[in-house]
Amino acid sequence: MTVGEMLAATVPMARTLNLEFLETTTERAVVRLPDHADYHNHIGGPHAGAMFTLAESASGAIVIAAFGDQLSRAVPLAVKAEIGYKKLAMGVVTATATLGRPVADVVAELDEGKRPEFPVVIEIQRADGAVTGEMTVVWTLRPNA
Repeated sequence: MTVGEMLAATVPMARTLNLEFLETTTERAVVRLPDHADYHNHIGGPHAGAMFTLAESASGAIVIAAFGDQLSRAVPLAVKAEIGYKKLAMGVVTATATLGRPVADVVAELDEGKRPEFPVVIEIQRADGAVTGEMTVVWTLRPNA
């Protein structure tokens, strides 16, 4: 099962929005929100909540790709998120997530018995490449007790 398939199977909101997981590696995750009238806002573009979910899902995908081998000893949890809407989004939008810290540094903190935190930075783009939003999600790996 791919990371995208796993998230679609375990996160109902990802299924509800029919998110398409295009790429998921430890370097980046790319997720697309299809253009569907049920996801639109009052001006015909993707609703802000749908774009938030798109970006947060991309961040979750890269976290699973990067730290999936740590799931037996820690649970990944989003700590906080901040989003900025920069330009009007219309049509299909895509979120690209990247880790803000090296995987090895985060795992080293976990090895020390700490609860590491790390940012994931996400860009949301229209089909023409214009960046319509930027989001940062701070994640943690909570050690299992």
